Amino acid sequence: MTRTNQKSGCERKMAEPWYEAYTARFSDSSFGSDAIGLFALGLVYGIEDLDSLGAEIITGGGNDKKCDLVYLDVEESRAIIAQCYLASNDSKPAAPSNKAADLGTAIGWLLNRQIDQVPDSIRGSAAELRDAIKNRKIDEIGIWYVHNLPESKNVNDELKTVEESALNAVRSICSTSTIRISAREIGRKTLKELFEDSRAPILVPDKFSFRANSSFEIHTDSWSSLVTTIPGRLLHQLFNTNKEKLFSANVRDYLGSRASDSNINNGIKETAEKDPENFWVFNNGITAIVNDFYVKKNNKSHTVNFTGISIVNGAQTTGAIGNLDSEPDKKLFAPIRLIKTKDENVVYDIIKFNNSQNKISASDFRSTDLVRRRLKKEFDAIPDTEYEAGRRGGASDAIRRRPNLLPSYTVGQALAAFHGDPVLSYDKKSEIWVNDTNYGKLFNDRTTGRHIVFSYSLLKCVLDTKTRLLSANENSLTEIELATLDFFQMKGSIYLLVAAISDCLESIIGRKIANKFSLQFKDNISATKGVEVWQPIVDVLLPLTGQLQDGFTNKRIRADKAASAITKFRGVVGAIAIANKAIFEVFAAKVEA
Repeated sequence: MTRTNQKSGCERKMAEPWYEAYTARFSDSSFGSDAIGLFALGLVYGIEDLDSLGAEIITGGGNDKKCDLVYLDVEESRAIIAQCYLASNDSKPAAPSNKAADLGTAIGWLLNRQIDQVPDSIRGSAAELRDAIKNRKIDEIGIWYVHNLPESKNVNDELKTVEESALNAVRSICSTSTIRISAREIGRKTLKELFEDSRAPILVPDKFSFRANSSFEIHTDSWSSLVTTIPGRLLHQLFNTNKEKLFSANVRDYLGSRASDSNINNGIKETAEKDPENFWVFNNGITAIVNDFYVKKNNKSHTVNFTGISIVNGAQTTGAIGNLDSEPDKKLFAPIRLIKTKDENVVYDIIKFNNSQNKISASDFRSTDLVRRRLKKEFDAIPDTEYEAGRRGGASDAIRRRPNLLPSYTVGQALAAFHGDPVLSYDKKSEIWVNDTNYGKLFNDRTTGRHIVFSYSLLKCVLDTKTRLLSANENSLTEIELATLDFFQMKGSIYLLVAAISDCLESIIGRKIANKFSLQFKDNISATKGVEVWQPIVDVLLPLTGQLQDGFTNKRIRADKAASAITKFRGVVGAIAIANKAIFEVFAAKVEA
C-alpha cells in the first residue's frame, strides 16, 4: 500500500482542535491515513513513541487483507486490530460501512486461515496474535475502525457482526477463552472527546462533601494540598456514577481484577471486603486534582468540601472499591491527597509524575536511581536531545511532537539490541527494567549519555529506513529493496538488524573494540545527527539482510536462531569490508571508543 504524506491528506482543513493536533503530530509522517490509527492509540493509551510503534505495527504492503495495523501488547494483556480511513472531504455524513465490514476479512486472515497461507505482510502478526490467544497472554481484543467522519448506525451494525466473527475465531483457537472482544468506531466525535479529555484534566465538575477525623494542608506559591481520609463509600459512589471520567488525568482507568493471588486489584477488593478497618494502613492511598477545596473544622471532626475531581494516582484502589458487589463497610477509609492549583504547568507535571499503572510501567521504577540521574545530567550537555530518565506522561504527552525526545522504553530497547539481545528488545522490553540482571547489564557505570545517543541513533536509522520503504510505491522499488521490505515484515527484524550491525562494528571501524559501552561519536552530536552518520552504513548493509532470515520462525524472531543468523551476517560483512573501505573509513573517523 502506498502511503501519501499527511499534508495532502485532506482537501478541506478541518477546524477542530483534535484535527489540528493530528496534522501537527503527523504532518511529516509517511504513515499516510494509517497515522490516524496511531493518533487514536496515543489518545487512548498514552503511548509515548508513536513513530517507532508505527514502524512495528502498521502492516504495509499491498496485500494486508484489510488490516492496517495490529498492535499486540502482552505486557498489558491487550491487542488492537484496526482499519484506518482518512476522508479527503470531511463533509461526508458518515464513513463507508464496507470498510468496517472489511475488519471481518482482517479477522479471518489473522485468526482463521492456515498460517502458511497468510500473506507475508501480516503473517508475523497473525502468528503472534494466535500464540497470545492460545497461551492466554491477553485479556482483550479491540477491533477499531478509525476515521475522521461522523459515526453512524450502519457502521455500528457492521462492527457488531465483526465482533461476533472475532469471538468465534478466538474460540476456535482456544475454546475456553474468556478474552473480551470489543468492536469500536472511533470517528470524529470520539476523537474530539478523547482529545479534549487529554487536555482537560477534570471531567467530574460536581461538589462533594465528607467527614474526616483529621486533615492538614500544605501550601506553596503555586499549589495547595489537603491530606486527609476519604470514606470508601464515597469512592464507591464516585466510581459508579462517573466511571472512566473519574480518571481523566490518569494514563489508564481501572484495569479490572482477576481472581489471582498475584493480581493487585483482586487483593485490594479482598482487603476491602474482609479487613475494612485495616484498609487505610494497607493501602498507598489516592492523589487527586480538584478545582477547589475547603475544610470546616470543629472539635470532633473535619468536614471536607471539594469541587471537581480527577484521580491521578489510585485508579486501581478506587476501581477495586467501586466494583465491590455492595456498598463497602462504613469502617473502610482510604488515605487521600487533594491538590488544587491554577498553574497549568503544575497541573501537567502533577499528572505526568503521579500517573500510576497496575501493570508495571517498568522504566518508572528506575527513574530515580543513581545511574539514571547521572545520565539525565549528561544529556543536559548533549545538543538538541531530550531524555526523561524513565518518566512518562499521558495522552497529552503522546500526541505532542517532541522530535528531540529519546523515549525511555525505546532507549532500553536500543541498548539491549546493540549489546546483543534483540529478543529482549522486541519480545520482553519490560524485563529490561524489571529484571535487575538485565537492567544492570545495560544501565551501569560504563553507560554514558553519548553512548546512548550512539546506539539509539542506529535503531532510529533502521526504523526510519523501514518506514521509508513501507511508504514507497512497491512498483518503484528495486529487487534488493523489495527483499529488504520482505525482511522488515518479520516481527522483531528491526532489533535483529541493529544487533547484527553492532556485532560487525570491528569490521566496520577497522579496529578492536574492548568494550562496546565505550563507543560514541567523536563529536558531541544529537541523535538526529547520529542517524545521518549511521545512514551510509545501514544502506550498505541492507542488501545483506537475507543472511538474517534464519533468525525467524513464522515471520517472528526466535531466540534460539537469532545468534547463528548474526554470526552468518558478520561473516558476509567481513567479506565485503574491503569493497566498502571508503564508506567504512568515513564512518570510523567519526567514532571513538
